[in-house]
Order: sequence, then C-alpha cells, then structure tokens
Amino acid sequence: MVGRRGATRSVNLERHGAGARVRAKDAVVVEEPLEVRVSWVEPGGGRASEAIAVTMRTPGDDFELVAGFLHGEGLVAAPELLQELTYCRGRDPQSYNVVEARLHPGVPWDPGRFRRNFYASSSCGVCGKASLESVEAQGCRMLPDGFRVEGALLAELPERLALGQGAFRRTGGLHAAGIFDAAGSCEVCREDVGRHNAVDKAFGHRFLGRALPAADRILVVSGRASFEIVQKAVAAGVPAVVAVGAPSSLAVDLAERFNLTLVGFARRGTFNVYTGGARVS
Repeated sequence: MVGRRGATRSVNLERHGAGARVRAKDAVVVEEPLEVRVSWVEPGGGRASEAIAVTMRTPGDDFELVAGFLHGEGLVAAPELLQELTYCRGRDPQSYNVVEARLHPGVPWDPGRFRRNFYASSSCGVCGKASLESVEAQGCRMLPDGFRVEGALLAELPERLALGQGAFRRTGGLHAAGIFDAAGSCEVCREDVGRHNAVDKAFGHRFLGRALPAADRILVVSGRASFEIVQKAVAAGVPAVVAVGAPSSLAVDLAERFNLTLVGFARRGTFNVYTGGARVS
C-alpha cells in the first residue's frame, strides 16, 4: 500500500545567521507527480485504459490516495467494483508514479463522461468542480442529524492530529488529515504535500476497508477548509470537518447545503462553528 520511495529525503544547505555560514543537511518533503489511470473491459471483451488525473503528491499510501480520489469524485461507488490497484509494472522508476485502477469485467465505464485532461498542483484540488449543483449531481446526499460531539474536544483535535505528523516534524512541509471518532481517538492519519491528497488518503483507507459512509466520524485537517475538502467529506458521509485554518465562502455554502458541521480556526482552545452548530454540545 506504499510507494517505493519515502516521504522525505536529505539535501545539502548553507545555514546563515549571526554573521556565519555553516554547511549542513536538512530533510525536505518529497513531491512527485502521480498519474491516475482507470482500466476497464469494453463490450467487445478487450481491456482499455485511460489516464484521468495527475496530481503532485508525496509518495506513500498511493493506493489509498487513488481509491479516495475515485470515490470522492463519484467515479467508483464501492470497493467491490475494483479488481485491483497496481503500479504500472516495469523497470522505469516512473512506474511508481502511475497507479492503475482495474475495474472488474462488467463494471460500466464511460470514458467520455469523465475525460477532463486537467493537471492539479499540490496547492489546489483535483476535483475541478465549480458549483454546489455539481456535488448534488454526483449523488451526494444530505448528511443526517444525530451525531454529537463535545465542543471542548473539538478544540483539542488539531493537537491530537499533530501527534501523527511524523514527517511534518522532520520537514515542516506537509499537510495532514485525520479521521477521529466522537471520543477523540484517531483512527487514521495521513500526510501529504497537498491537503486534498492527505484527505483522499485518509478516506481511501476507509473506502478500501469497506467503512464508508462514516456517519460517526470527524475529519480534521491541518490547513484551511476549502471547497474540495468539504466536498470530499460530504461524499464520504462524514458529518463534521475541523480545520486549523479558515474556511472559504464556497466551503461554508456547501457545508450548509448538505448539513455538515464546519469548524475553523481550531487552535489554542478556541474554534469557530460556521455551520451545523446543533451537533456541538
């Protein structure tokens, strides 16, 4: 479930300060492209394959990343539809930068419907969506009431998330996403140079474990709460998102539309509840 290369590597540097210059080494986060391909069996019996996305990511948990992306985009509804996830085999080192999702024979796939030919940087989402209506068209449903969480716990979740950010402590250059239960226990924590990739990895973990929707879980992210973060939470059936940073206007609109509890600026014992306040005790 992990790539061949690690999440960090060592580089040489010159450290300047107090009128001195010292040669040293430092750990930096690895950033490499990942191409997502889908392979399906055509009506005539032959297997076809097509690249549907490229994202800049930190190697590691690549299969979870692809699974979370495919589910979050509404492309693969259930893990049972996947025959396997595999790196493109070969001696080329770039083989580990291409993951193919092979669909079972009989699973329908319309390549024209999802052909977008886009490129995603590590600072933006790969979903390409621009409207709330597109999320509804994807098949996302209103999140049910019933889930409750203590407000005092919400303020602690970012610090608990930081406990799982080992690569961040070494580099200072990674985002993180964690899935917590209502008691504050972290089920899974994933890091990546892109915040949306970290979320896909975390949700991909649950998707491959047949644990979606996650109606009794909280998504915690180390950065801001953007539209694509809320969209991925809605697709996963998660009723609450807690962010260290600020939400965007469209993230607030989307959270309100789908009855999601959106929390921002959760730090140093305080937080803001932008939508879904009834879930917070």
